[in-house]
Amino acid sequence: MLYMYKSKKYSYEYEEFEEGDKSAKTMVADILADPEFPALEEVIIGDWGDPWESNAQDIIDDIIENKEQFSHIKSLFIGDMDSEECEVSWINQGNYENLFGAMPQLESLTIQGSNDLELGKVEAPNLQSLEIICGGLPEEVIQSVRDAKLPALESLTLYIGVEDYGFDGTIKDIEELLEKSDFPALENLAIVDSEIQDEICKAVLDSKYMKQINRLELSMGTLTDKGGQLLLDKLPEFPNVECLDVHYHYLSDEMMEKLEALPIEVNTDEQEEPDEDDDETYYYAMLTE
Repeated sequence: MLYMYKSKKYSYEYEEFEEGDKSAKTMVADILADPEFPALEEVIIGDWGDPWESNAQDIIDDIIENKEQFSHIKSLFIGDMDSEECEVSWINQGNYENLFGAMPQLESLTIQGSNDLELGKVEAPNLQSLEIICGGLPEEVIQSVRDAKLPALESLTLYIGVEDYGFDGTIKDIEELLEKSDFPALENLAIVDSEIQDEICKAVLDSKYMKQINRLELSMGTLTDKGGQLLLDKLPEFPNVECLDVHYHYLSDEMMEKLEALPIEVNTDEQEEPDEDDDETYYYAMLTE
């Protein structure tokens, strides 16, 4: 069961990097030198100085090298930055494959940014929550999640994003993820922030996970009344679903009212209007810049 961890965030100001004292290469050493670190359960890593130029690989590798000192850490978030520090589509990440073996106790992993991101072969027996926040999720990362061995996974959140910021897959990749993955403990499924949100909606509603989840999130994307009607038609077949979150959407007022009338908790906040230009209609996912 997911719970709150005793947590601390580690981050550098840009001036510290500019002075030449701090960078991704010094982050883990500074964490280990912190007298509060031994009592923590969660480490949140923010700005390492120049995340738009250098990636997080030194941080990941140093955690692996010092895995014994990190053996009490159950939750890890790498890349926690707001847009003033670094736009999410600029954040350079790294290869996490060896991290899973180095931290078998890990229960929660959140990654923000998808440039240089690789998951590789994922085997994490205790991981309960996986969240990837980005402007565009690479096809190879989706495939790594598809093939992951995560028997304890309760919550999966994937920001799909758009082609201009790294999404190079198709709806087929999402369908294969939902069909071929094996997450027997999954309760919360969030596939969000996509410019093909209606298609994703259909793929999710047709998936095996609809029989086991209690929370469904299809928010932050280009969901229209087409997807809304699918939800109206299909959700009554799954009494196990207790909550639907579609905030930031392109639903009509009428469709919003129908969804809100469902006998479950429904979030339809942030209704958007498409842009019209020269007889063309444009819909935008939320986290794309």
